[in-house]
Amino acid sequence: MSDLSHASSRFDPVTFYKALFLLAVALFVATPLVATVLGGFKSLGELRTNPFGLPLNWEMEHYASILFSWRYWELLRNSLIIATLATTLTLIVASMAAFVFAHVAFFGSKMLLSYITLGLLFPAATAILPLFIKVRDLGLLDSYMGVVLPQVAFGLAFSILLFRRFFKDIPHELLEAALVDGCSYANFYRYVTLPLSRPILATVGTIAFVQSWNSYLIPLVMLNSESLYPWPLGIMIYQGEFSAEWHLILAFITLTILPTILIFLIAQKHIVAGLTAGAVKG
Repeated sequence: MSDLSHASSRFDPVTFYKALFLLAVALFVATPLVATVLGGFKSLGELRTNPFGLPLNWEMEHYASILFSWRYWELLRNSLIIATLATTLTLIVASMAAFVFAHVAFFGSKMLLSYITLGLLFPAATAILPLFIKVRDLGLLDSYMGVVLPQVAFGLAFSILLFRRFFKDIPHELLEAALVDGCSYANFYRYVTLPLSRPILATVGTIAFVQSWNSYLIPLVMLNSESLYPWPLGIMIYQGEFSAEWHLILAFITLTILPTILIFLIAQKHIVAGLTAGAVKG
C-alpha cells in the first residue's frame, strides 16, 4: 500500500501536461516536413488523392533524377557560396559592432544602438526598390555580392542584439585587467572575447545561414543569370505555364533543406546555450 501511495505521489501533472504540449507542437511541426519527404516518393496523381499518407508505390526515380542532374548541384553550389559569404560577413561585422556597444562608452552610443535596432521593424521587401538602385549603382547586379550585402544589412540588427547581450555578460573585470596589462580593445576582442563566445557565434551563424539559404526575394531581384541562381529560384524549373510538377518540387525541397537541418543538429547545443545566455541576469 505504501509503495502505491509513493508511486502516485511522484506523478507530476504539470510535467505530464508540458510533455503533452511539447508532443503536440512536435507533431504540428513535423507533419508538413514528413508530408514533404513522402510527397517526393509519390506520383503526381497519387499526391493529389493521398497528400499525407504513405506512398502506394515508392518512386525513387524522383529523388534520383534530381541528385544526378548537374542543375541541382549548380544551384546548391550557388546557395552555399551566398550563404557562407553572408554568414561570415554577418559574424564579423555584428560581433565587432556588438563588442563596441557592450564595452566601449562613447557619446551617442544608446541612440546609435536604437537606430540600428529600428532595422528589425522593416523587412527587405519594404526597401527592395532602393536596394536595387543602390546595388545597380555599385555595379553589383547579377553577382554574388549583390545578394550577400543586402542580406547582411538586414540581418545585422538582430545579430548585434544577440552578440551585445552575450558580450555584456562577460565579466568586466577581465577587460579592466587586460587594459591594465597593456592589452588593446582589438586584442581583447580577438584573444579573449571571441574564444569565450562560441555559443553565440554558433547561434548567430546558424540563424544567418538559414535566412540566407532560404532567401527568395533578394536573389530574384538582383540576379539575372540562371547560372547564379540559388536553390529557391531553382524551384521554377519544375513550374510550367499552366501546371507544376509538385512531386518533383517536394523532392527538390527535401534535398535542399537537408543541409540546414544538419547544421542545426550539429550546432543545437551551442544554439541553446547562446540563446539562454543572460536569461536569468538583470
